[in-house]
Amino acid sequence: MKRWTAKIDVLKAKAEKAKVEAKIKYYGEIEDLRTKQKLTKQKLQDLRESGDDAWEELRAGVDKALDDLKDALNRAASRFKKK
Repeated sequence: MKRWTAKIDVLKAKAEKAKVEAKIKYYGEIEDLRTKQKLTKQKLQDLRESGDDAWEELRAGVDKALDDLKDALNRAASRFKKK
């Protein structure tokens, strides 16, 4: 999670250097990434606190949240590189 936070921070720094129109779009994407990151953190916390019975069910949700966050971060990073 710390690595993804750092990547999001790098994208934010790039957005701050962008033109006004692009900046608005980038900030929207960054906010989406932060939301996905918070959701993923909460799912990880739920997984840590779960009992053995709920572990498998929660693990699937955590895996999906991590994949969603990673994919969104990669998409945003590739769009930022194009600008």
